[in-house]
Amino acid sequence: MKTSLKLFLLGALLAACAAPAVTPTAAPATAAVRKLRLPMGFIPSVQYANFYVAVEKGYFADAGLEIEFDYSFETNGVALVGANQLPFAVVSGEQVLLARAQGLPVVYVMAWFQKFPVAVIAKADSGIAAPADLRGKRIGVPTLDGANFVGLRALLAAAGLQPEEVTIAAIGFNQVEALTAGQVDAVVVYANNEPIRLAAKGEALNVIQVSDHAALAANGLLSNEETVRNDPELVRAFVRAVVRGTQDVIANPDEAYAIAKKYAPDALQEEAVEKQVLAATIALWKAERVGWIDVKAWETMNATLVSSGLLKTPADVNAAFTNAFVP
Repeated sequence: MKTSLKLFLLGALLAACAAPAVTPTAAPATAAVRKLRLPMGFIPSVQYANFYVAVEKGYFADAGLEIEFDYSFETNGVALVGANQLPFAVVSGEQVLLARAQGLPVVYVMAWFQKFPVAVIAKADSGIAAPADLRGKRIGVPTLDGANFVGLRALLAAAGLQPEEVTIAAIGFNQVEALTAGQVDAVVVYANNEPIRLAAKGEALNVIQVSDHAALAANGLLSNEETVRNDPELVRAFVRAVVRGTQDVIANPDEAYAIAKKYAPDALQEEAVEKQVLAATIALWKAERVGWIDVKAWETMNATLVSSGLLKTPADVNAAFTNAFVP
C-alpha cells in the first residue's frame, strides 16, 4: 500500500535498533573502525553482490568502515537518512525526489544501476510484445507508487498512451501469481528478477524493458546534505568501495557469486537461475564510468512523477544528486 515518508519517519527511528542485520567480516581490531548500518530495501540477494564483494575484499575496511546490511523497508532507509540518523541507504530513484518534496534533505551520491531495472512482462501468446500493445489491457503493479508504477507510467508516455487507455491494478507483490493465473494481462516487475525465474519454470514470456523506451533515474546510493557537507571524505570512501566492488563483479562474476553465497545462502539455492539473475544485474550496472549519474534520467523521472500526480510541482533535480564523489 502507498505509504507516506512522514508516517514512516517516527516508526523507522524507533525501530532502528531492532532492524534485522547481517554483520560481515570486520576490519582488523587494531584499526579505528567506524560501524555503519546500510538499509538495502530488499531481502539478501545475489543482486547485492557488489556490496558483498566490497566487504569481503576489504574495500570498506580500507576506509576504516565496518558495514551491517539491513534488509528493511526502503522507505525506512530514506526516512533515517533524511533525518541524519544514518549516512547512507540503497534506494530507487523516485524515492529521492519524493523525499525532497516532503522536506527531507536527501542527496543521491552514486548510481548503482545505470539502467532503470523495471520491465513489463506478459505471456508469449498474449499479443503484448511492444508498449503500444498495452492499450486496453489490464496491467498489475504492486502499488500505485514506487519504481514499478513510475516505470509503467514512463513506458506508457513513451508509447503515446494515456493512463486512461489502460487499466492499472494494484495487486501487491503478487505479480507472478497474478500473471500465471490470468488475473491480469501483464505485470510490472524488476527485469533482472521475475522474468528469469518464470522462464526457468518453463513460462514463455514477452519482456518489455522500460529502459529501452525511457531513461529514468535508477537505484543508487542515498546520503543527506549534512553528511555531504560535513563528512565528504566518508561519502567519497564509501562510494569508492562500492565502485571497486562493482568493477570486481563485472570482471569476475563467478568469484562474486561464490562470495554472495556467504551472505545470502537461503536465497541462492538454484545456482543456474541465480547466476542468470547476477548476469542480468551486471548488465544494469555497466557503464563507461561506474557510478556516474545522468542528469537527463533525473529530468525524465521528475516529469514522470509530476504527470503521474506523485509530485505536485517539479523538483529541483540539480539539488537532488551530485557526481562529486564518483571516482
